Amino acid sequence: MNQLDALKQFTTVVADTGDFLQIAQYKPRDATTNPSLILKAVQKPEYAPLLTQTLAKFGDRDLGEVMDRLLVRFGCEILTHIPGRVSTEVDARLSFDTSATVTRAQRIIELYQAEGVHIDRVLIKIAATWEGIQAAAQLERQGIHTNLTLLFSFAQAVACGQAKVQLISPFVGRIYDWYKKQAGTGWDEAAKAGANDPGVQSVRNIYNYYKKYGIATEVMGASFRNVGQITALAGCDLLTIAPELLAQLAAADAPLAQALNADAARTMDIPFVQHDEAGFRYALNEDAMATEKLAEGIRAFAVDTFKLEALMRA
Repeated sequence: MNQLDALKQFTTVVADTGDFLQIAQYKPRDATTNPSLILKAVQKPEYAPLLTQTLAKFGDRDLGEVMDRLLVRFGCEILTHIPGRVSTEVDARLSFDTSATVTRAQRIIELYQAEGVHIDRVLIKIAATWEGIQAAAQLERQGIHTNLTLLFSFAQAVACGQAKVQLISPFVGRIYDWYKKQAGTGWDEAAKAGANDPGVQSVRNIYNYYKKYGIATEVMGASFRNVGQITALAGCDLLTIAPELLAQLAAADAPLAQALNADAARTMDIPFVQHDEAGFRYALNEDAMATEKLAEGIRAFAVDTFKLEALMRA
């Protein structure tokens, strides 16, 4: 049995790509997209027609609507290749506007429903700012399920659990990147691998906390830099993995053991935490890595959204 098949025994595997033609071979249950992945996809000749067709049909509409229609077009294509759910992202520039995020999410869901897609097959991706988490809480009450992304801190995870969001995507690789950069020449790759990886530790702490307190929010590790980070999180509810790393797992046959376990987490001594807005903002502010990576992630997604809009105008 290869490592990908072994991993699927413990964890739901999700494909992290807008490249739906590549998805089928790895048989993931779900798929996630973001503006950066869609931007990359529409520049490939095999996907360019999706942009052309969307513009031909809706090019006279407001640019935001055309963008949402393009994202939904990709999402619908992806759903023909997977049995589960696709995550579609709200414009990152709305990350600090609760009501605008809710409105945009509702439109995305309406566009999916117009294509005959059931509401339960879509997760609306929202940045895990305070405003984004409050938007997600409202959407969940309306039966629209959410995936809170750009999640780097325990404080963000606590607030998402309180908001009863469907799923969170803690970013393993970007946490690792930050600590590695901070350490500079003092970084010891071997000592910080696997279970000692700071990104892995972050996800493990969140997973154990959720299971300890019966928080139903699903934990989906994301943004991996190497296979070791993935195998160290075997047992996590879901892991969203880029095609290159899926290929590496499929080609490897080293034994793979379950690393995270809900039953074990329930016996752990973990203090209960709750955050109001002030407490959340202070806890996030105390975490330099999470503060920097959240801001940087929103900026990067916004830049790629601008680029996608520029392609549409051109």
